[in-house]
Amino acid sequence: MIYPATTYYESVRVAQLKQKKKWSKGKVKDKAQHAVILDKQTSEKLAKDVQSYRLVSVAVLVDRLKINGSLARRALADLEEKGQIKKVVSHSKCAIYTRAVGGTD
Repeated sequence: MIYPATTYYESVRVAQLKQKKKWSKGKVKDKAQHAVILDKQTSEKLAKDVQSYRLVSVAVLVDRLKINGSLARRALADLEEKGQIKKVVSHSKCAIYTRAVGGTD
């Protein structure tokens, strides 16, 4: 059976309108699973590796050691107290540290 062109295109259009539009989910970012308690292995890695870092900040520790930000801030304060790192710049939002080199100031 041969359909006229207008009827065929109308039926295709109706079929297209009946189909539900599929929306994309967008970009899905994985949830970070960072440690909230400093275990022995991470503590040893922190003490050993921080001496090789030229720049030490909360973001650096979070990225490299997979610990959360509040734990990184506490670790930085502890390392500064021990004399392993020294503060370069301090701001209300972020503090920048570097490794302690040579003698005491």
